Amino acid sequence: MVQLQQPSHVYMGGAVRSWNDATVHVSSESLIRAASVFEGIKGYWDTSGATFSLLALREHFERLHRSAKLLHLPFDMTFEAFSAACCDLVRVLLVRGRDLWLRPTLLAVEGHWGLDTVTDLVITGYTLEQERPTTIEVGVSNWQRASDLALPARIKSSANYQVSRLARIEGRRYGYQEMILLNSAGRVAEASGACALFVRDGRVITPPPSEGCLESITVGIIEHICDGLGIEFVRRPVEFSELYVCDEAFLAGTLAELVPVRAIDGQALADTIPVTEELTERFWQIVRREHHEPQIALHALPVDVPGVSDGDGARSHAPARTL
Repeated sequence: MVQLQQPSHVYMGGAVRSWNDATVHVSSESLIRAASVFEGIKGYWDTSGATFSLLALREHFERLHRSAKLLHLPFDMTFEAFSAACCDLVRVLLVRGRDLWLRPTLLAVEGHWGLDTVTDLVITGYTLEQERPTTIEVGVSNWQRASDLALPARIKSSANYQVSRLARIEGRRYGYQEMILLNSAGRVAEASGACALFVRDGRVITPPPSEGCLESITVGIIEHICDGLGIEFVRRPVEFSELYVCDEAFLAGTLAELVPVRAIDGQALADTIPVTEELTERFWQIVRREHHEPQIALHALPVDVPGVSDGDGARSHAPARTL
């Protein structure tokens, strides 16, 4: 049985509190109608272990605001207050030598069918090993991403991940670690827990949000990296058949980071992946502060404060990379 970490503390009700005190009523709209939106924010130690930074903190805050607006969830917190809340929790959970993944979730705790809605911001955090993803095999799911008029993919909501859950269950039957979702037109949308990118003739190609994928912050980071490296980056529809003729493929997301794909539906891709490897190397140089990219923001936190642990910080398994 997979058991996620049980951290000591969470942020809820405007303060850091004990994990066991963080509860939501069973009748809340967040439970009975999946009225919640969330983000995933990754924090990295630099190579020297002297600086800990949260990647693209403001971009995640702004996307959380957009998701809340689209789902009619009140969210009037300022970026400064949001940043302070994240930092307060980080200082409690931070472990030297382990990275950290934060999951801010805006929950509808009161209200009925969108009337008199009251929300609360809950932030949980999980420590992670400082390791790079390994290559995986993916399949193509029979389940499809919903259209923008049904359940917009640009809303990062738990409701949007029901189809991802079904795709993951489907994929496990065939031994796949991830599944690619198509849209109603039969073109590529994204993977179940990350965005999908492909390399053809030296170009990096990924579907635009209009094809049914999340407005990905990590994909935007990859675009900046491509610009810096002189690699052409293209957002365009990706046909189903292109999955089998691409030169390289990889998945990207905050928790996934950059995950190379070695086979799709049992069909092996090329053994050499020069573009993916170059992008991956530069990504890790940036998040470990070995290379500065002006358009990619790292929000540094002081770590010479009480509460930073030197232990392993893990009571059980961390979240899977592509959740």
